Amino acid sequence: MQPPAGSQVSRVPAQRPPSEQLPPAPAAPAPERPRRRVRTVLTVVAGVLALLCLGGAVTGYVLYDRATAPDRSAPDVVVDNYLRAFLVDRNDVRADQFTCQAGHPEQLRALRDELTDRQAQFGVPIAVSWGSLEVRRQDDRAQVEVVLTISAVVDGTTQSDRQSWQLSTQLHDDWRVCDATALG
Repeated sequence: MQPPAGSQVSRVPAQRPPSEQLPPAPAAPAPERPRRRVRTVLTVVAGVLALLCLGGAVTGYVLYDRATAPDRSAPDVVVDNYLRAFLVDRNDVRADQFTCQAGHPEQLRALRDELTDRQAQFGVPIAVSWGSLEVRRQDDRAQVEVVLTISAVVDGTTQSDRQSWQLSTQLHDDWRVCDATALG
């Protein structure tokens, strides 16, 4: 409240105690530390998610690699896979994964070329199949005998031809087809 105008009180300067006599100023509260618990939890969660993603990517790669890697574990397996890729699927790139060197055995290539020509000439699909594979193994080499059944349906009649073949395989890091010969 203000004193009335013209009073003596209003003209007297206020007396203030010297600064040494002032009571100490109240201490300002210490600044509150930011919550590090939330940051720590978020960092841990992000780290765990990153590890899970990395683990999932590695697992996916390994599973994909195993699923798409050609099986060359035994002479009969490599011959079966090679015949399927070369004669049935007619996929040279896939068949190359089962051979010793680039290129395919000449007699087997001649057979496939003949089948392709006949298929085009007569306009009928020609199928190649085989049964059991007989393996004769000596150390890092093996001879695999197989009977190929070549069949087609012409005018509603199934026609087939059976041919005996011997495929030579060799073990390097895994088994590979190196040669093929028609038997009789």
